Amino acid sequence: MPRAAPVHTPSPRLFSLAAPLLLELLLAMGVGIVGTALAARLSDASGAGFALAHHVFGALFLLFRIIGAGAGVVLTQALGAGRRDEADRVARALLGASTWVGLAVAVPAALAPEALLRVLNAPAEVLPLAAPLLLALAPVLLLDAWSASLTSVLRSHLRARDTLAVMAAMQTLQLLLMGPLMLGWGPMPDAWALGLPGFALAALLARLLAIGLQLALWRARLSLVPVAGDWWRWRGHELAAVARIGLPGAAENIAYRLAFLVSIAVVGHMGAAALATHAYAQQVIMIVLLFGLATGLSVEVIVGHLVGAGRLHEAHALVKRALARGLAVSVAVATVAALLGPWVMGLFTQDAAIAAAAVTLLWWTVLLEPGRTFNLVVINALRATGDARYPVQVGAVSMLVVLAGGSWLLGDVMGLGLVGVWIAYAADEWLRGLLMWRRWVKLQWVPMARASRWGLVR
Repeated sequence: MPRAAPVHTPSPRLFSLAAPLLLELLLAMGVGIVGTALAARLSDASGAGFALAHHVFGALFLLFRIIGAGAGVVLTQALGAGRRDEADRVARALLGASTWVGLAVAVPAALAPEALLRVLNAPAEVLPLAAPLLLALAPVLLLDAWSASLTSVLRSHLRARDTLAVMAAMQTLQLLLMGPLMLGWGPMPDAWALGLPGFALAALLARLLAIGLQLALWRARLSLVPVAGDWWRWRGHELAAVARIGLPGAAENIAYRLAFLVSIAVVGHMGAAALATHAYAQQVIMIVLLFGLATGLSVEVIVGHLVGAGRLHEAHALVKRALARGLAVSVAVATVAALLGPWVMGLFTQDAAIAAAAVTLLWWTVLLEPGRTFNLVVINALRATGDARYPVQVGAVSMLVVLAGGSWLLGDVMGLGLVGVWIAYAADEWLRGLLMWRRWVKLQWVPMARASRWGLVR
């Protein structure tokens, strides 16, 4: 059958997607920072326990990337090619897949929280604090699976402002509830304060609000109304293309998380003070990387649309511009974060040694973040073209040897402590980032992009 004529739709603008997405990510990060600060008010051990539970929560959440990474590419390419019918079928299939994947990660968190935390060498004084929080977060994982799919569909339709509005409502509600539920602030009696599990209850209620709003937006903006079967039926045909992109994408993310967890286990072996230092520094670093992450996710959406429309030259030029801007912003923001480090760390802890160690890590982050920006922008661009296998094949080796092995060698064996772990982080990001950039500029992604385009229009 001959190819369909190219569909010439207006190019989505990077800033119009990246700006709302950055605000959305900043809101989410604000919740994490406030949660960490509230946990630290209980004790530094509680702050470390909060961080450990969230590392496990984040590792389990990465399984959603099987759906999310593939869905974003398939949806944007279909919409770019003018295939709204195919995009709608994939959107409905995502809901059922989210239910089963959500249950697959929620059940282990509910049944074996202590076993999962022991994998990270949770110190004896931290484990009893982190385990109840992870248990309470188990149902949040299922709600996050649904919310992630609902958001992915809206974002693929370029409804970035709508997703921002939903996330703003969700995060605002959670922020309002965390203080009373965790520490008994406001009208709630102190005796009713739940401690760390109060964070999970606030998150649960906020997610319920978000899902209700997202379903309303599906109806109003996309004319999509899920039926009962959409929530549990596994539609293998529609999910096949999602899995083709999503499985390598998820494997890359899972490999990173597993390697990162090895580094956390190395830090856990250093003691509760080191865990608290790592946790506080990571909260600040997460704000720094959000600029690159917002750019990378926006690039993925736009490149997917351009590939679906057959406009590969525009996709190539977009990625080069986005990377140049991302590198400049990441260095500037990381430097500002390091300069403000002494003041920021005072918000988390009164322990001078912990605060000073965390500030040192922030200065090492000025070296780390440009390398991470290569990965956040270029890997998402490669995935959007259909070139999903190369990042995981190359990245897994670097993550295993440089990130995980380097953290152990430099941090533990050579006695460099947390600085050694940070050096391993930076080396891994730079190695992977430069390899991904080499593949992009040599146009080795073009055959996969053309194959994806042909699969949509034939």
